[in-house]
Amino acid sequence: MSGLKEIRTRIGSIKTTRQVTSAMKMVSAAKLKKAQDAVIHFRPYSSNFKQLLESAIKNFSGLIDSELTKPRDPVRILIVLISSNRGLCGAFNAAVIGKASDLVNEKYRQQAANDNVSFLTIGKQGERFLKSHKIKVSRNKNDLLDRLNFENASEVSAELRDLYLKGEYDRIELVYNDFINAAQYIQSTQTFLPLQFPAPDENLLRGDIIFEPSPTEIAEVMFPMWLNTMFYKTLLLSCAAEHGARMTAMHQATDNATDLLGELTLQYNKARQAAITKEILEITGGAEALRS
Repeated sequence: MSGLKEIRTRIGSIKTTRQVTSAMKMVSAAKLKKAQDAVIHFRPYSSNFKQLLESAIKNFSGLIDSELTKPRDPVRILIVLISSNRGLCGAFNAAVIGKASDLVNEKYRQQAANDNVSFLTIGKQGERFLKSHKIKVSRNKNDLLDRLNFENASEVSAELRDLYLKGEYDRIELVYNDFINAAQYIQSTQTFLPLQFPAPDENLLRGDIIFEPSPTEIAEVMFPMWLNTMFYKTLLLSCAAEHGARMTAMHQATDNATDLLGELTLQYNKARQAAITKEILEITGGAEALRS
């Protein structure tokens, strides 16, 4: 049985750990509330913009000519891996890294064999894992998570769009954790470029519709706006999922520490009782020896 001093030391250490995890849980809960509000407030804009754009696409059928929508033979692939800058968030990072690995193995195995799959990381945890496994990371935007707003996200979105238009990549995929609620998130992939929309309605009558300016000019303004919107929404969802995962992980760690404290306290009391009993027996034995 462990000595009393050793048990007391462990109890003190676990109490300190429980204080830390409990504080981190409260901090994550506050950050989750802020991130969740950002998702809720941005969702109507994103949803209405998408509905407006898809409605316009139906009327643009055969009238637009945009490089952003033209399908290409996917030879050079860029995967944008969105993880977190910090750990202690359960399986959040491992899950999204696994999703990116599955995407490469299932969809882009041939391109990977030809060394035509590159990664752009948003999150230090994802970059650290990829580099430790000798996987090509062409660039990173890890600092974006610490200064996340629509303007900064749009700058990165514009960079990705320029890379695509210059022909450096034929397809850009987003891999991220999609926020469901505080305790649940799922790993998702989304094709960022080329843009993909539902097939237009070829039977739609457009005789009374006048486009001003031309459909192509309208599309060239709306498409970048939609890319910025889609990219920012993805980051918001990942950020909310991260805080939810960390809050859950710290809640579980706090509960585990409480359970362990209970076990150690019981062990300490048993050891202390055994020590006292031993001392009593020794005193009694000594007294009996003196009488004899």
